[in-house]
Amino acid sequence: MKRYILRAEGGFTLIELLVVIAIIGILAAIAVPQFATYRRRSFDADVKSNIRNASTAIEAYFVEKQTYDSNITDLVNKGYKRSPNVTVEVSGAATTFLITGLAIAGCGSGGSWNIDTNTGLMTGAPCS
Repeated sequence: MKRYILRAEGGFTLIELLVVIAIIGILAAIAVPQFATYRRRSFDADVKSNIRNASTAIEAYFVEKQTYDSNITDLVNKGYKRSPNVTVEVSGAATTFLITGLAIAGCGSGGSWNIDTNTGLMTGAPCS
């Protein structure tokens, strides 16, 4: 009588594969909203960083000229570099300035921040 040698077959069952796919789906459902939140916060941080840097440059201009300037090229000469996805507008007068920054790419709505010398605070609407 011949003895049949049983070999262990390698592989996964259908149930095991379905469980793995379900786990991956649950992890993706958690990760995607978190990714969107991190992305919105990064756009806000980019705008805030740009207007802080512009504020430093306009203060450096003020120390040298004793007036604030609304010309962005003068700020570039003082070391300001704008990020490619941010628009910055500067309104300067003799003793006050207002810097407004706006995220131009990737931010659905909001993403606009201001620094005003009258209050000294940064205010705005975060990306949403």
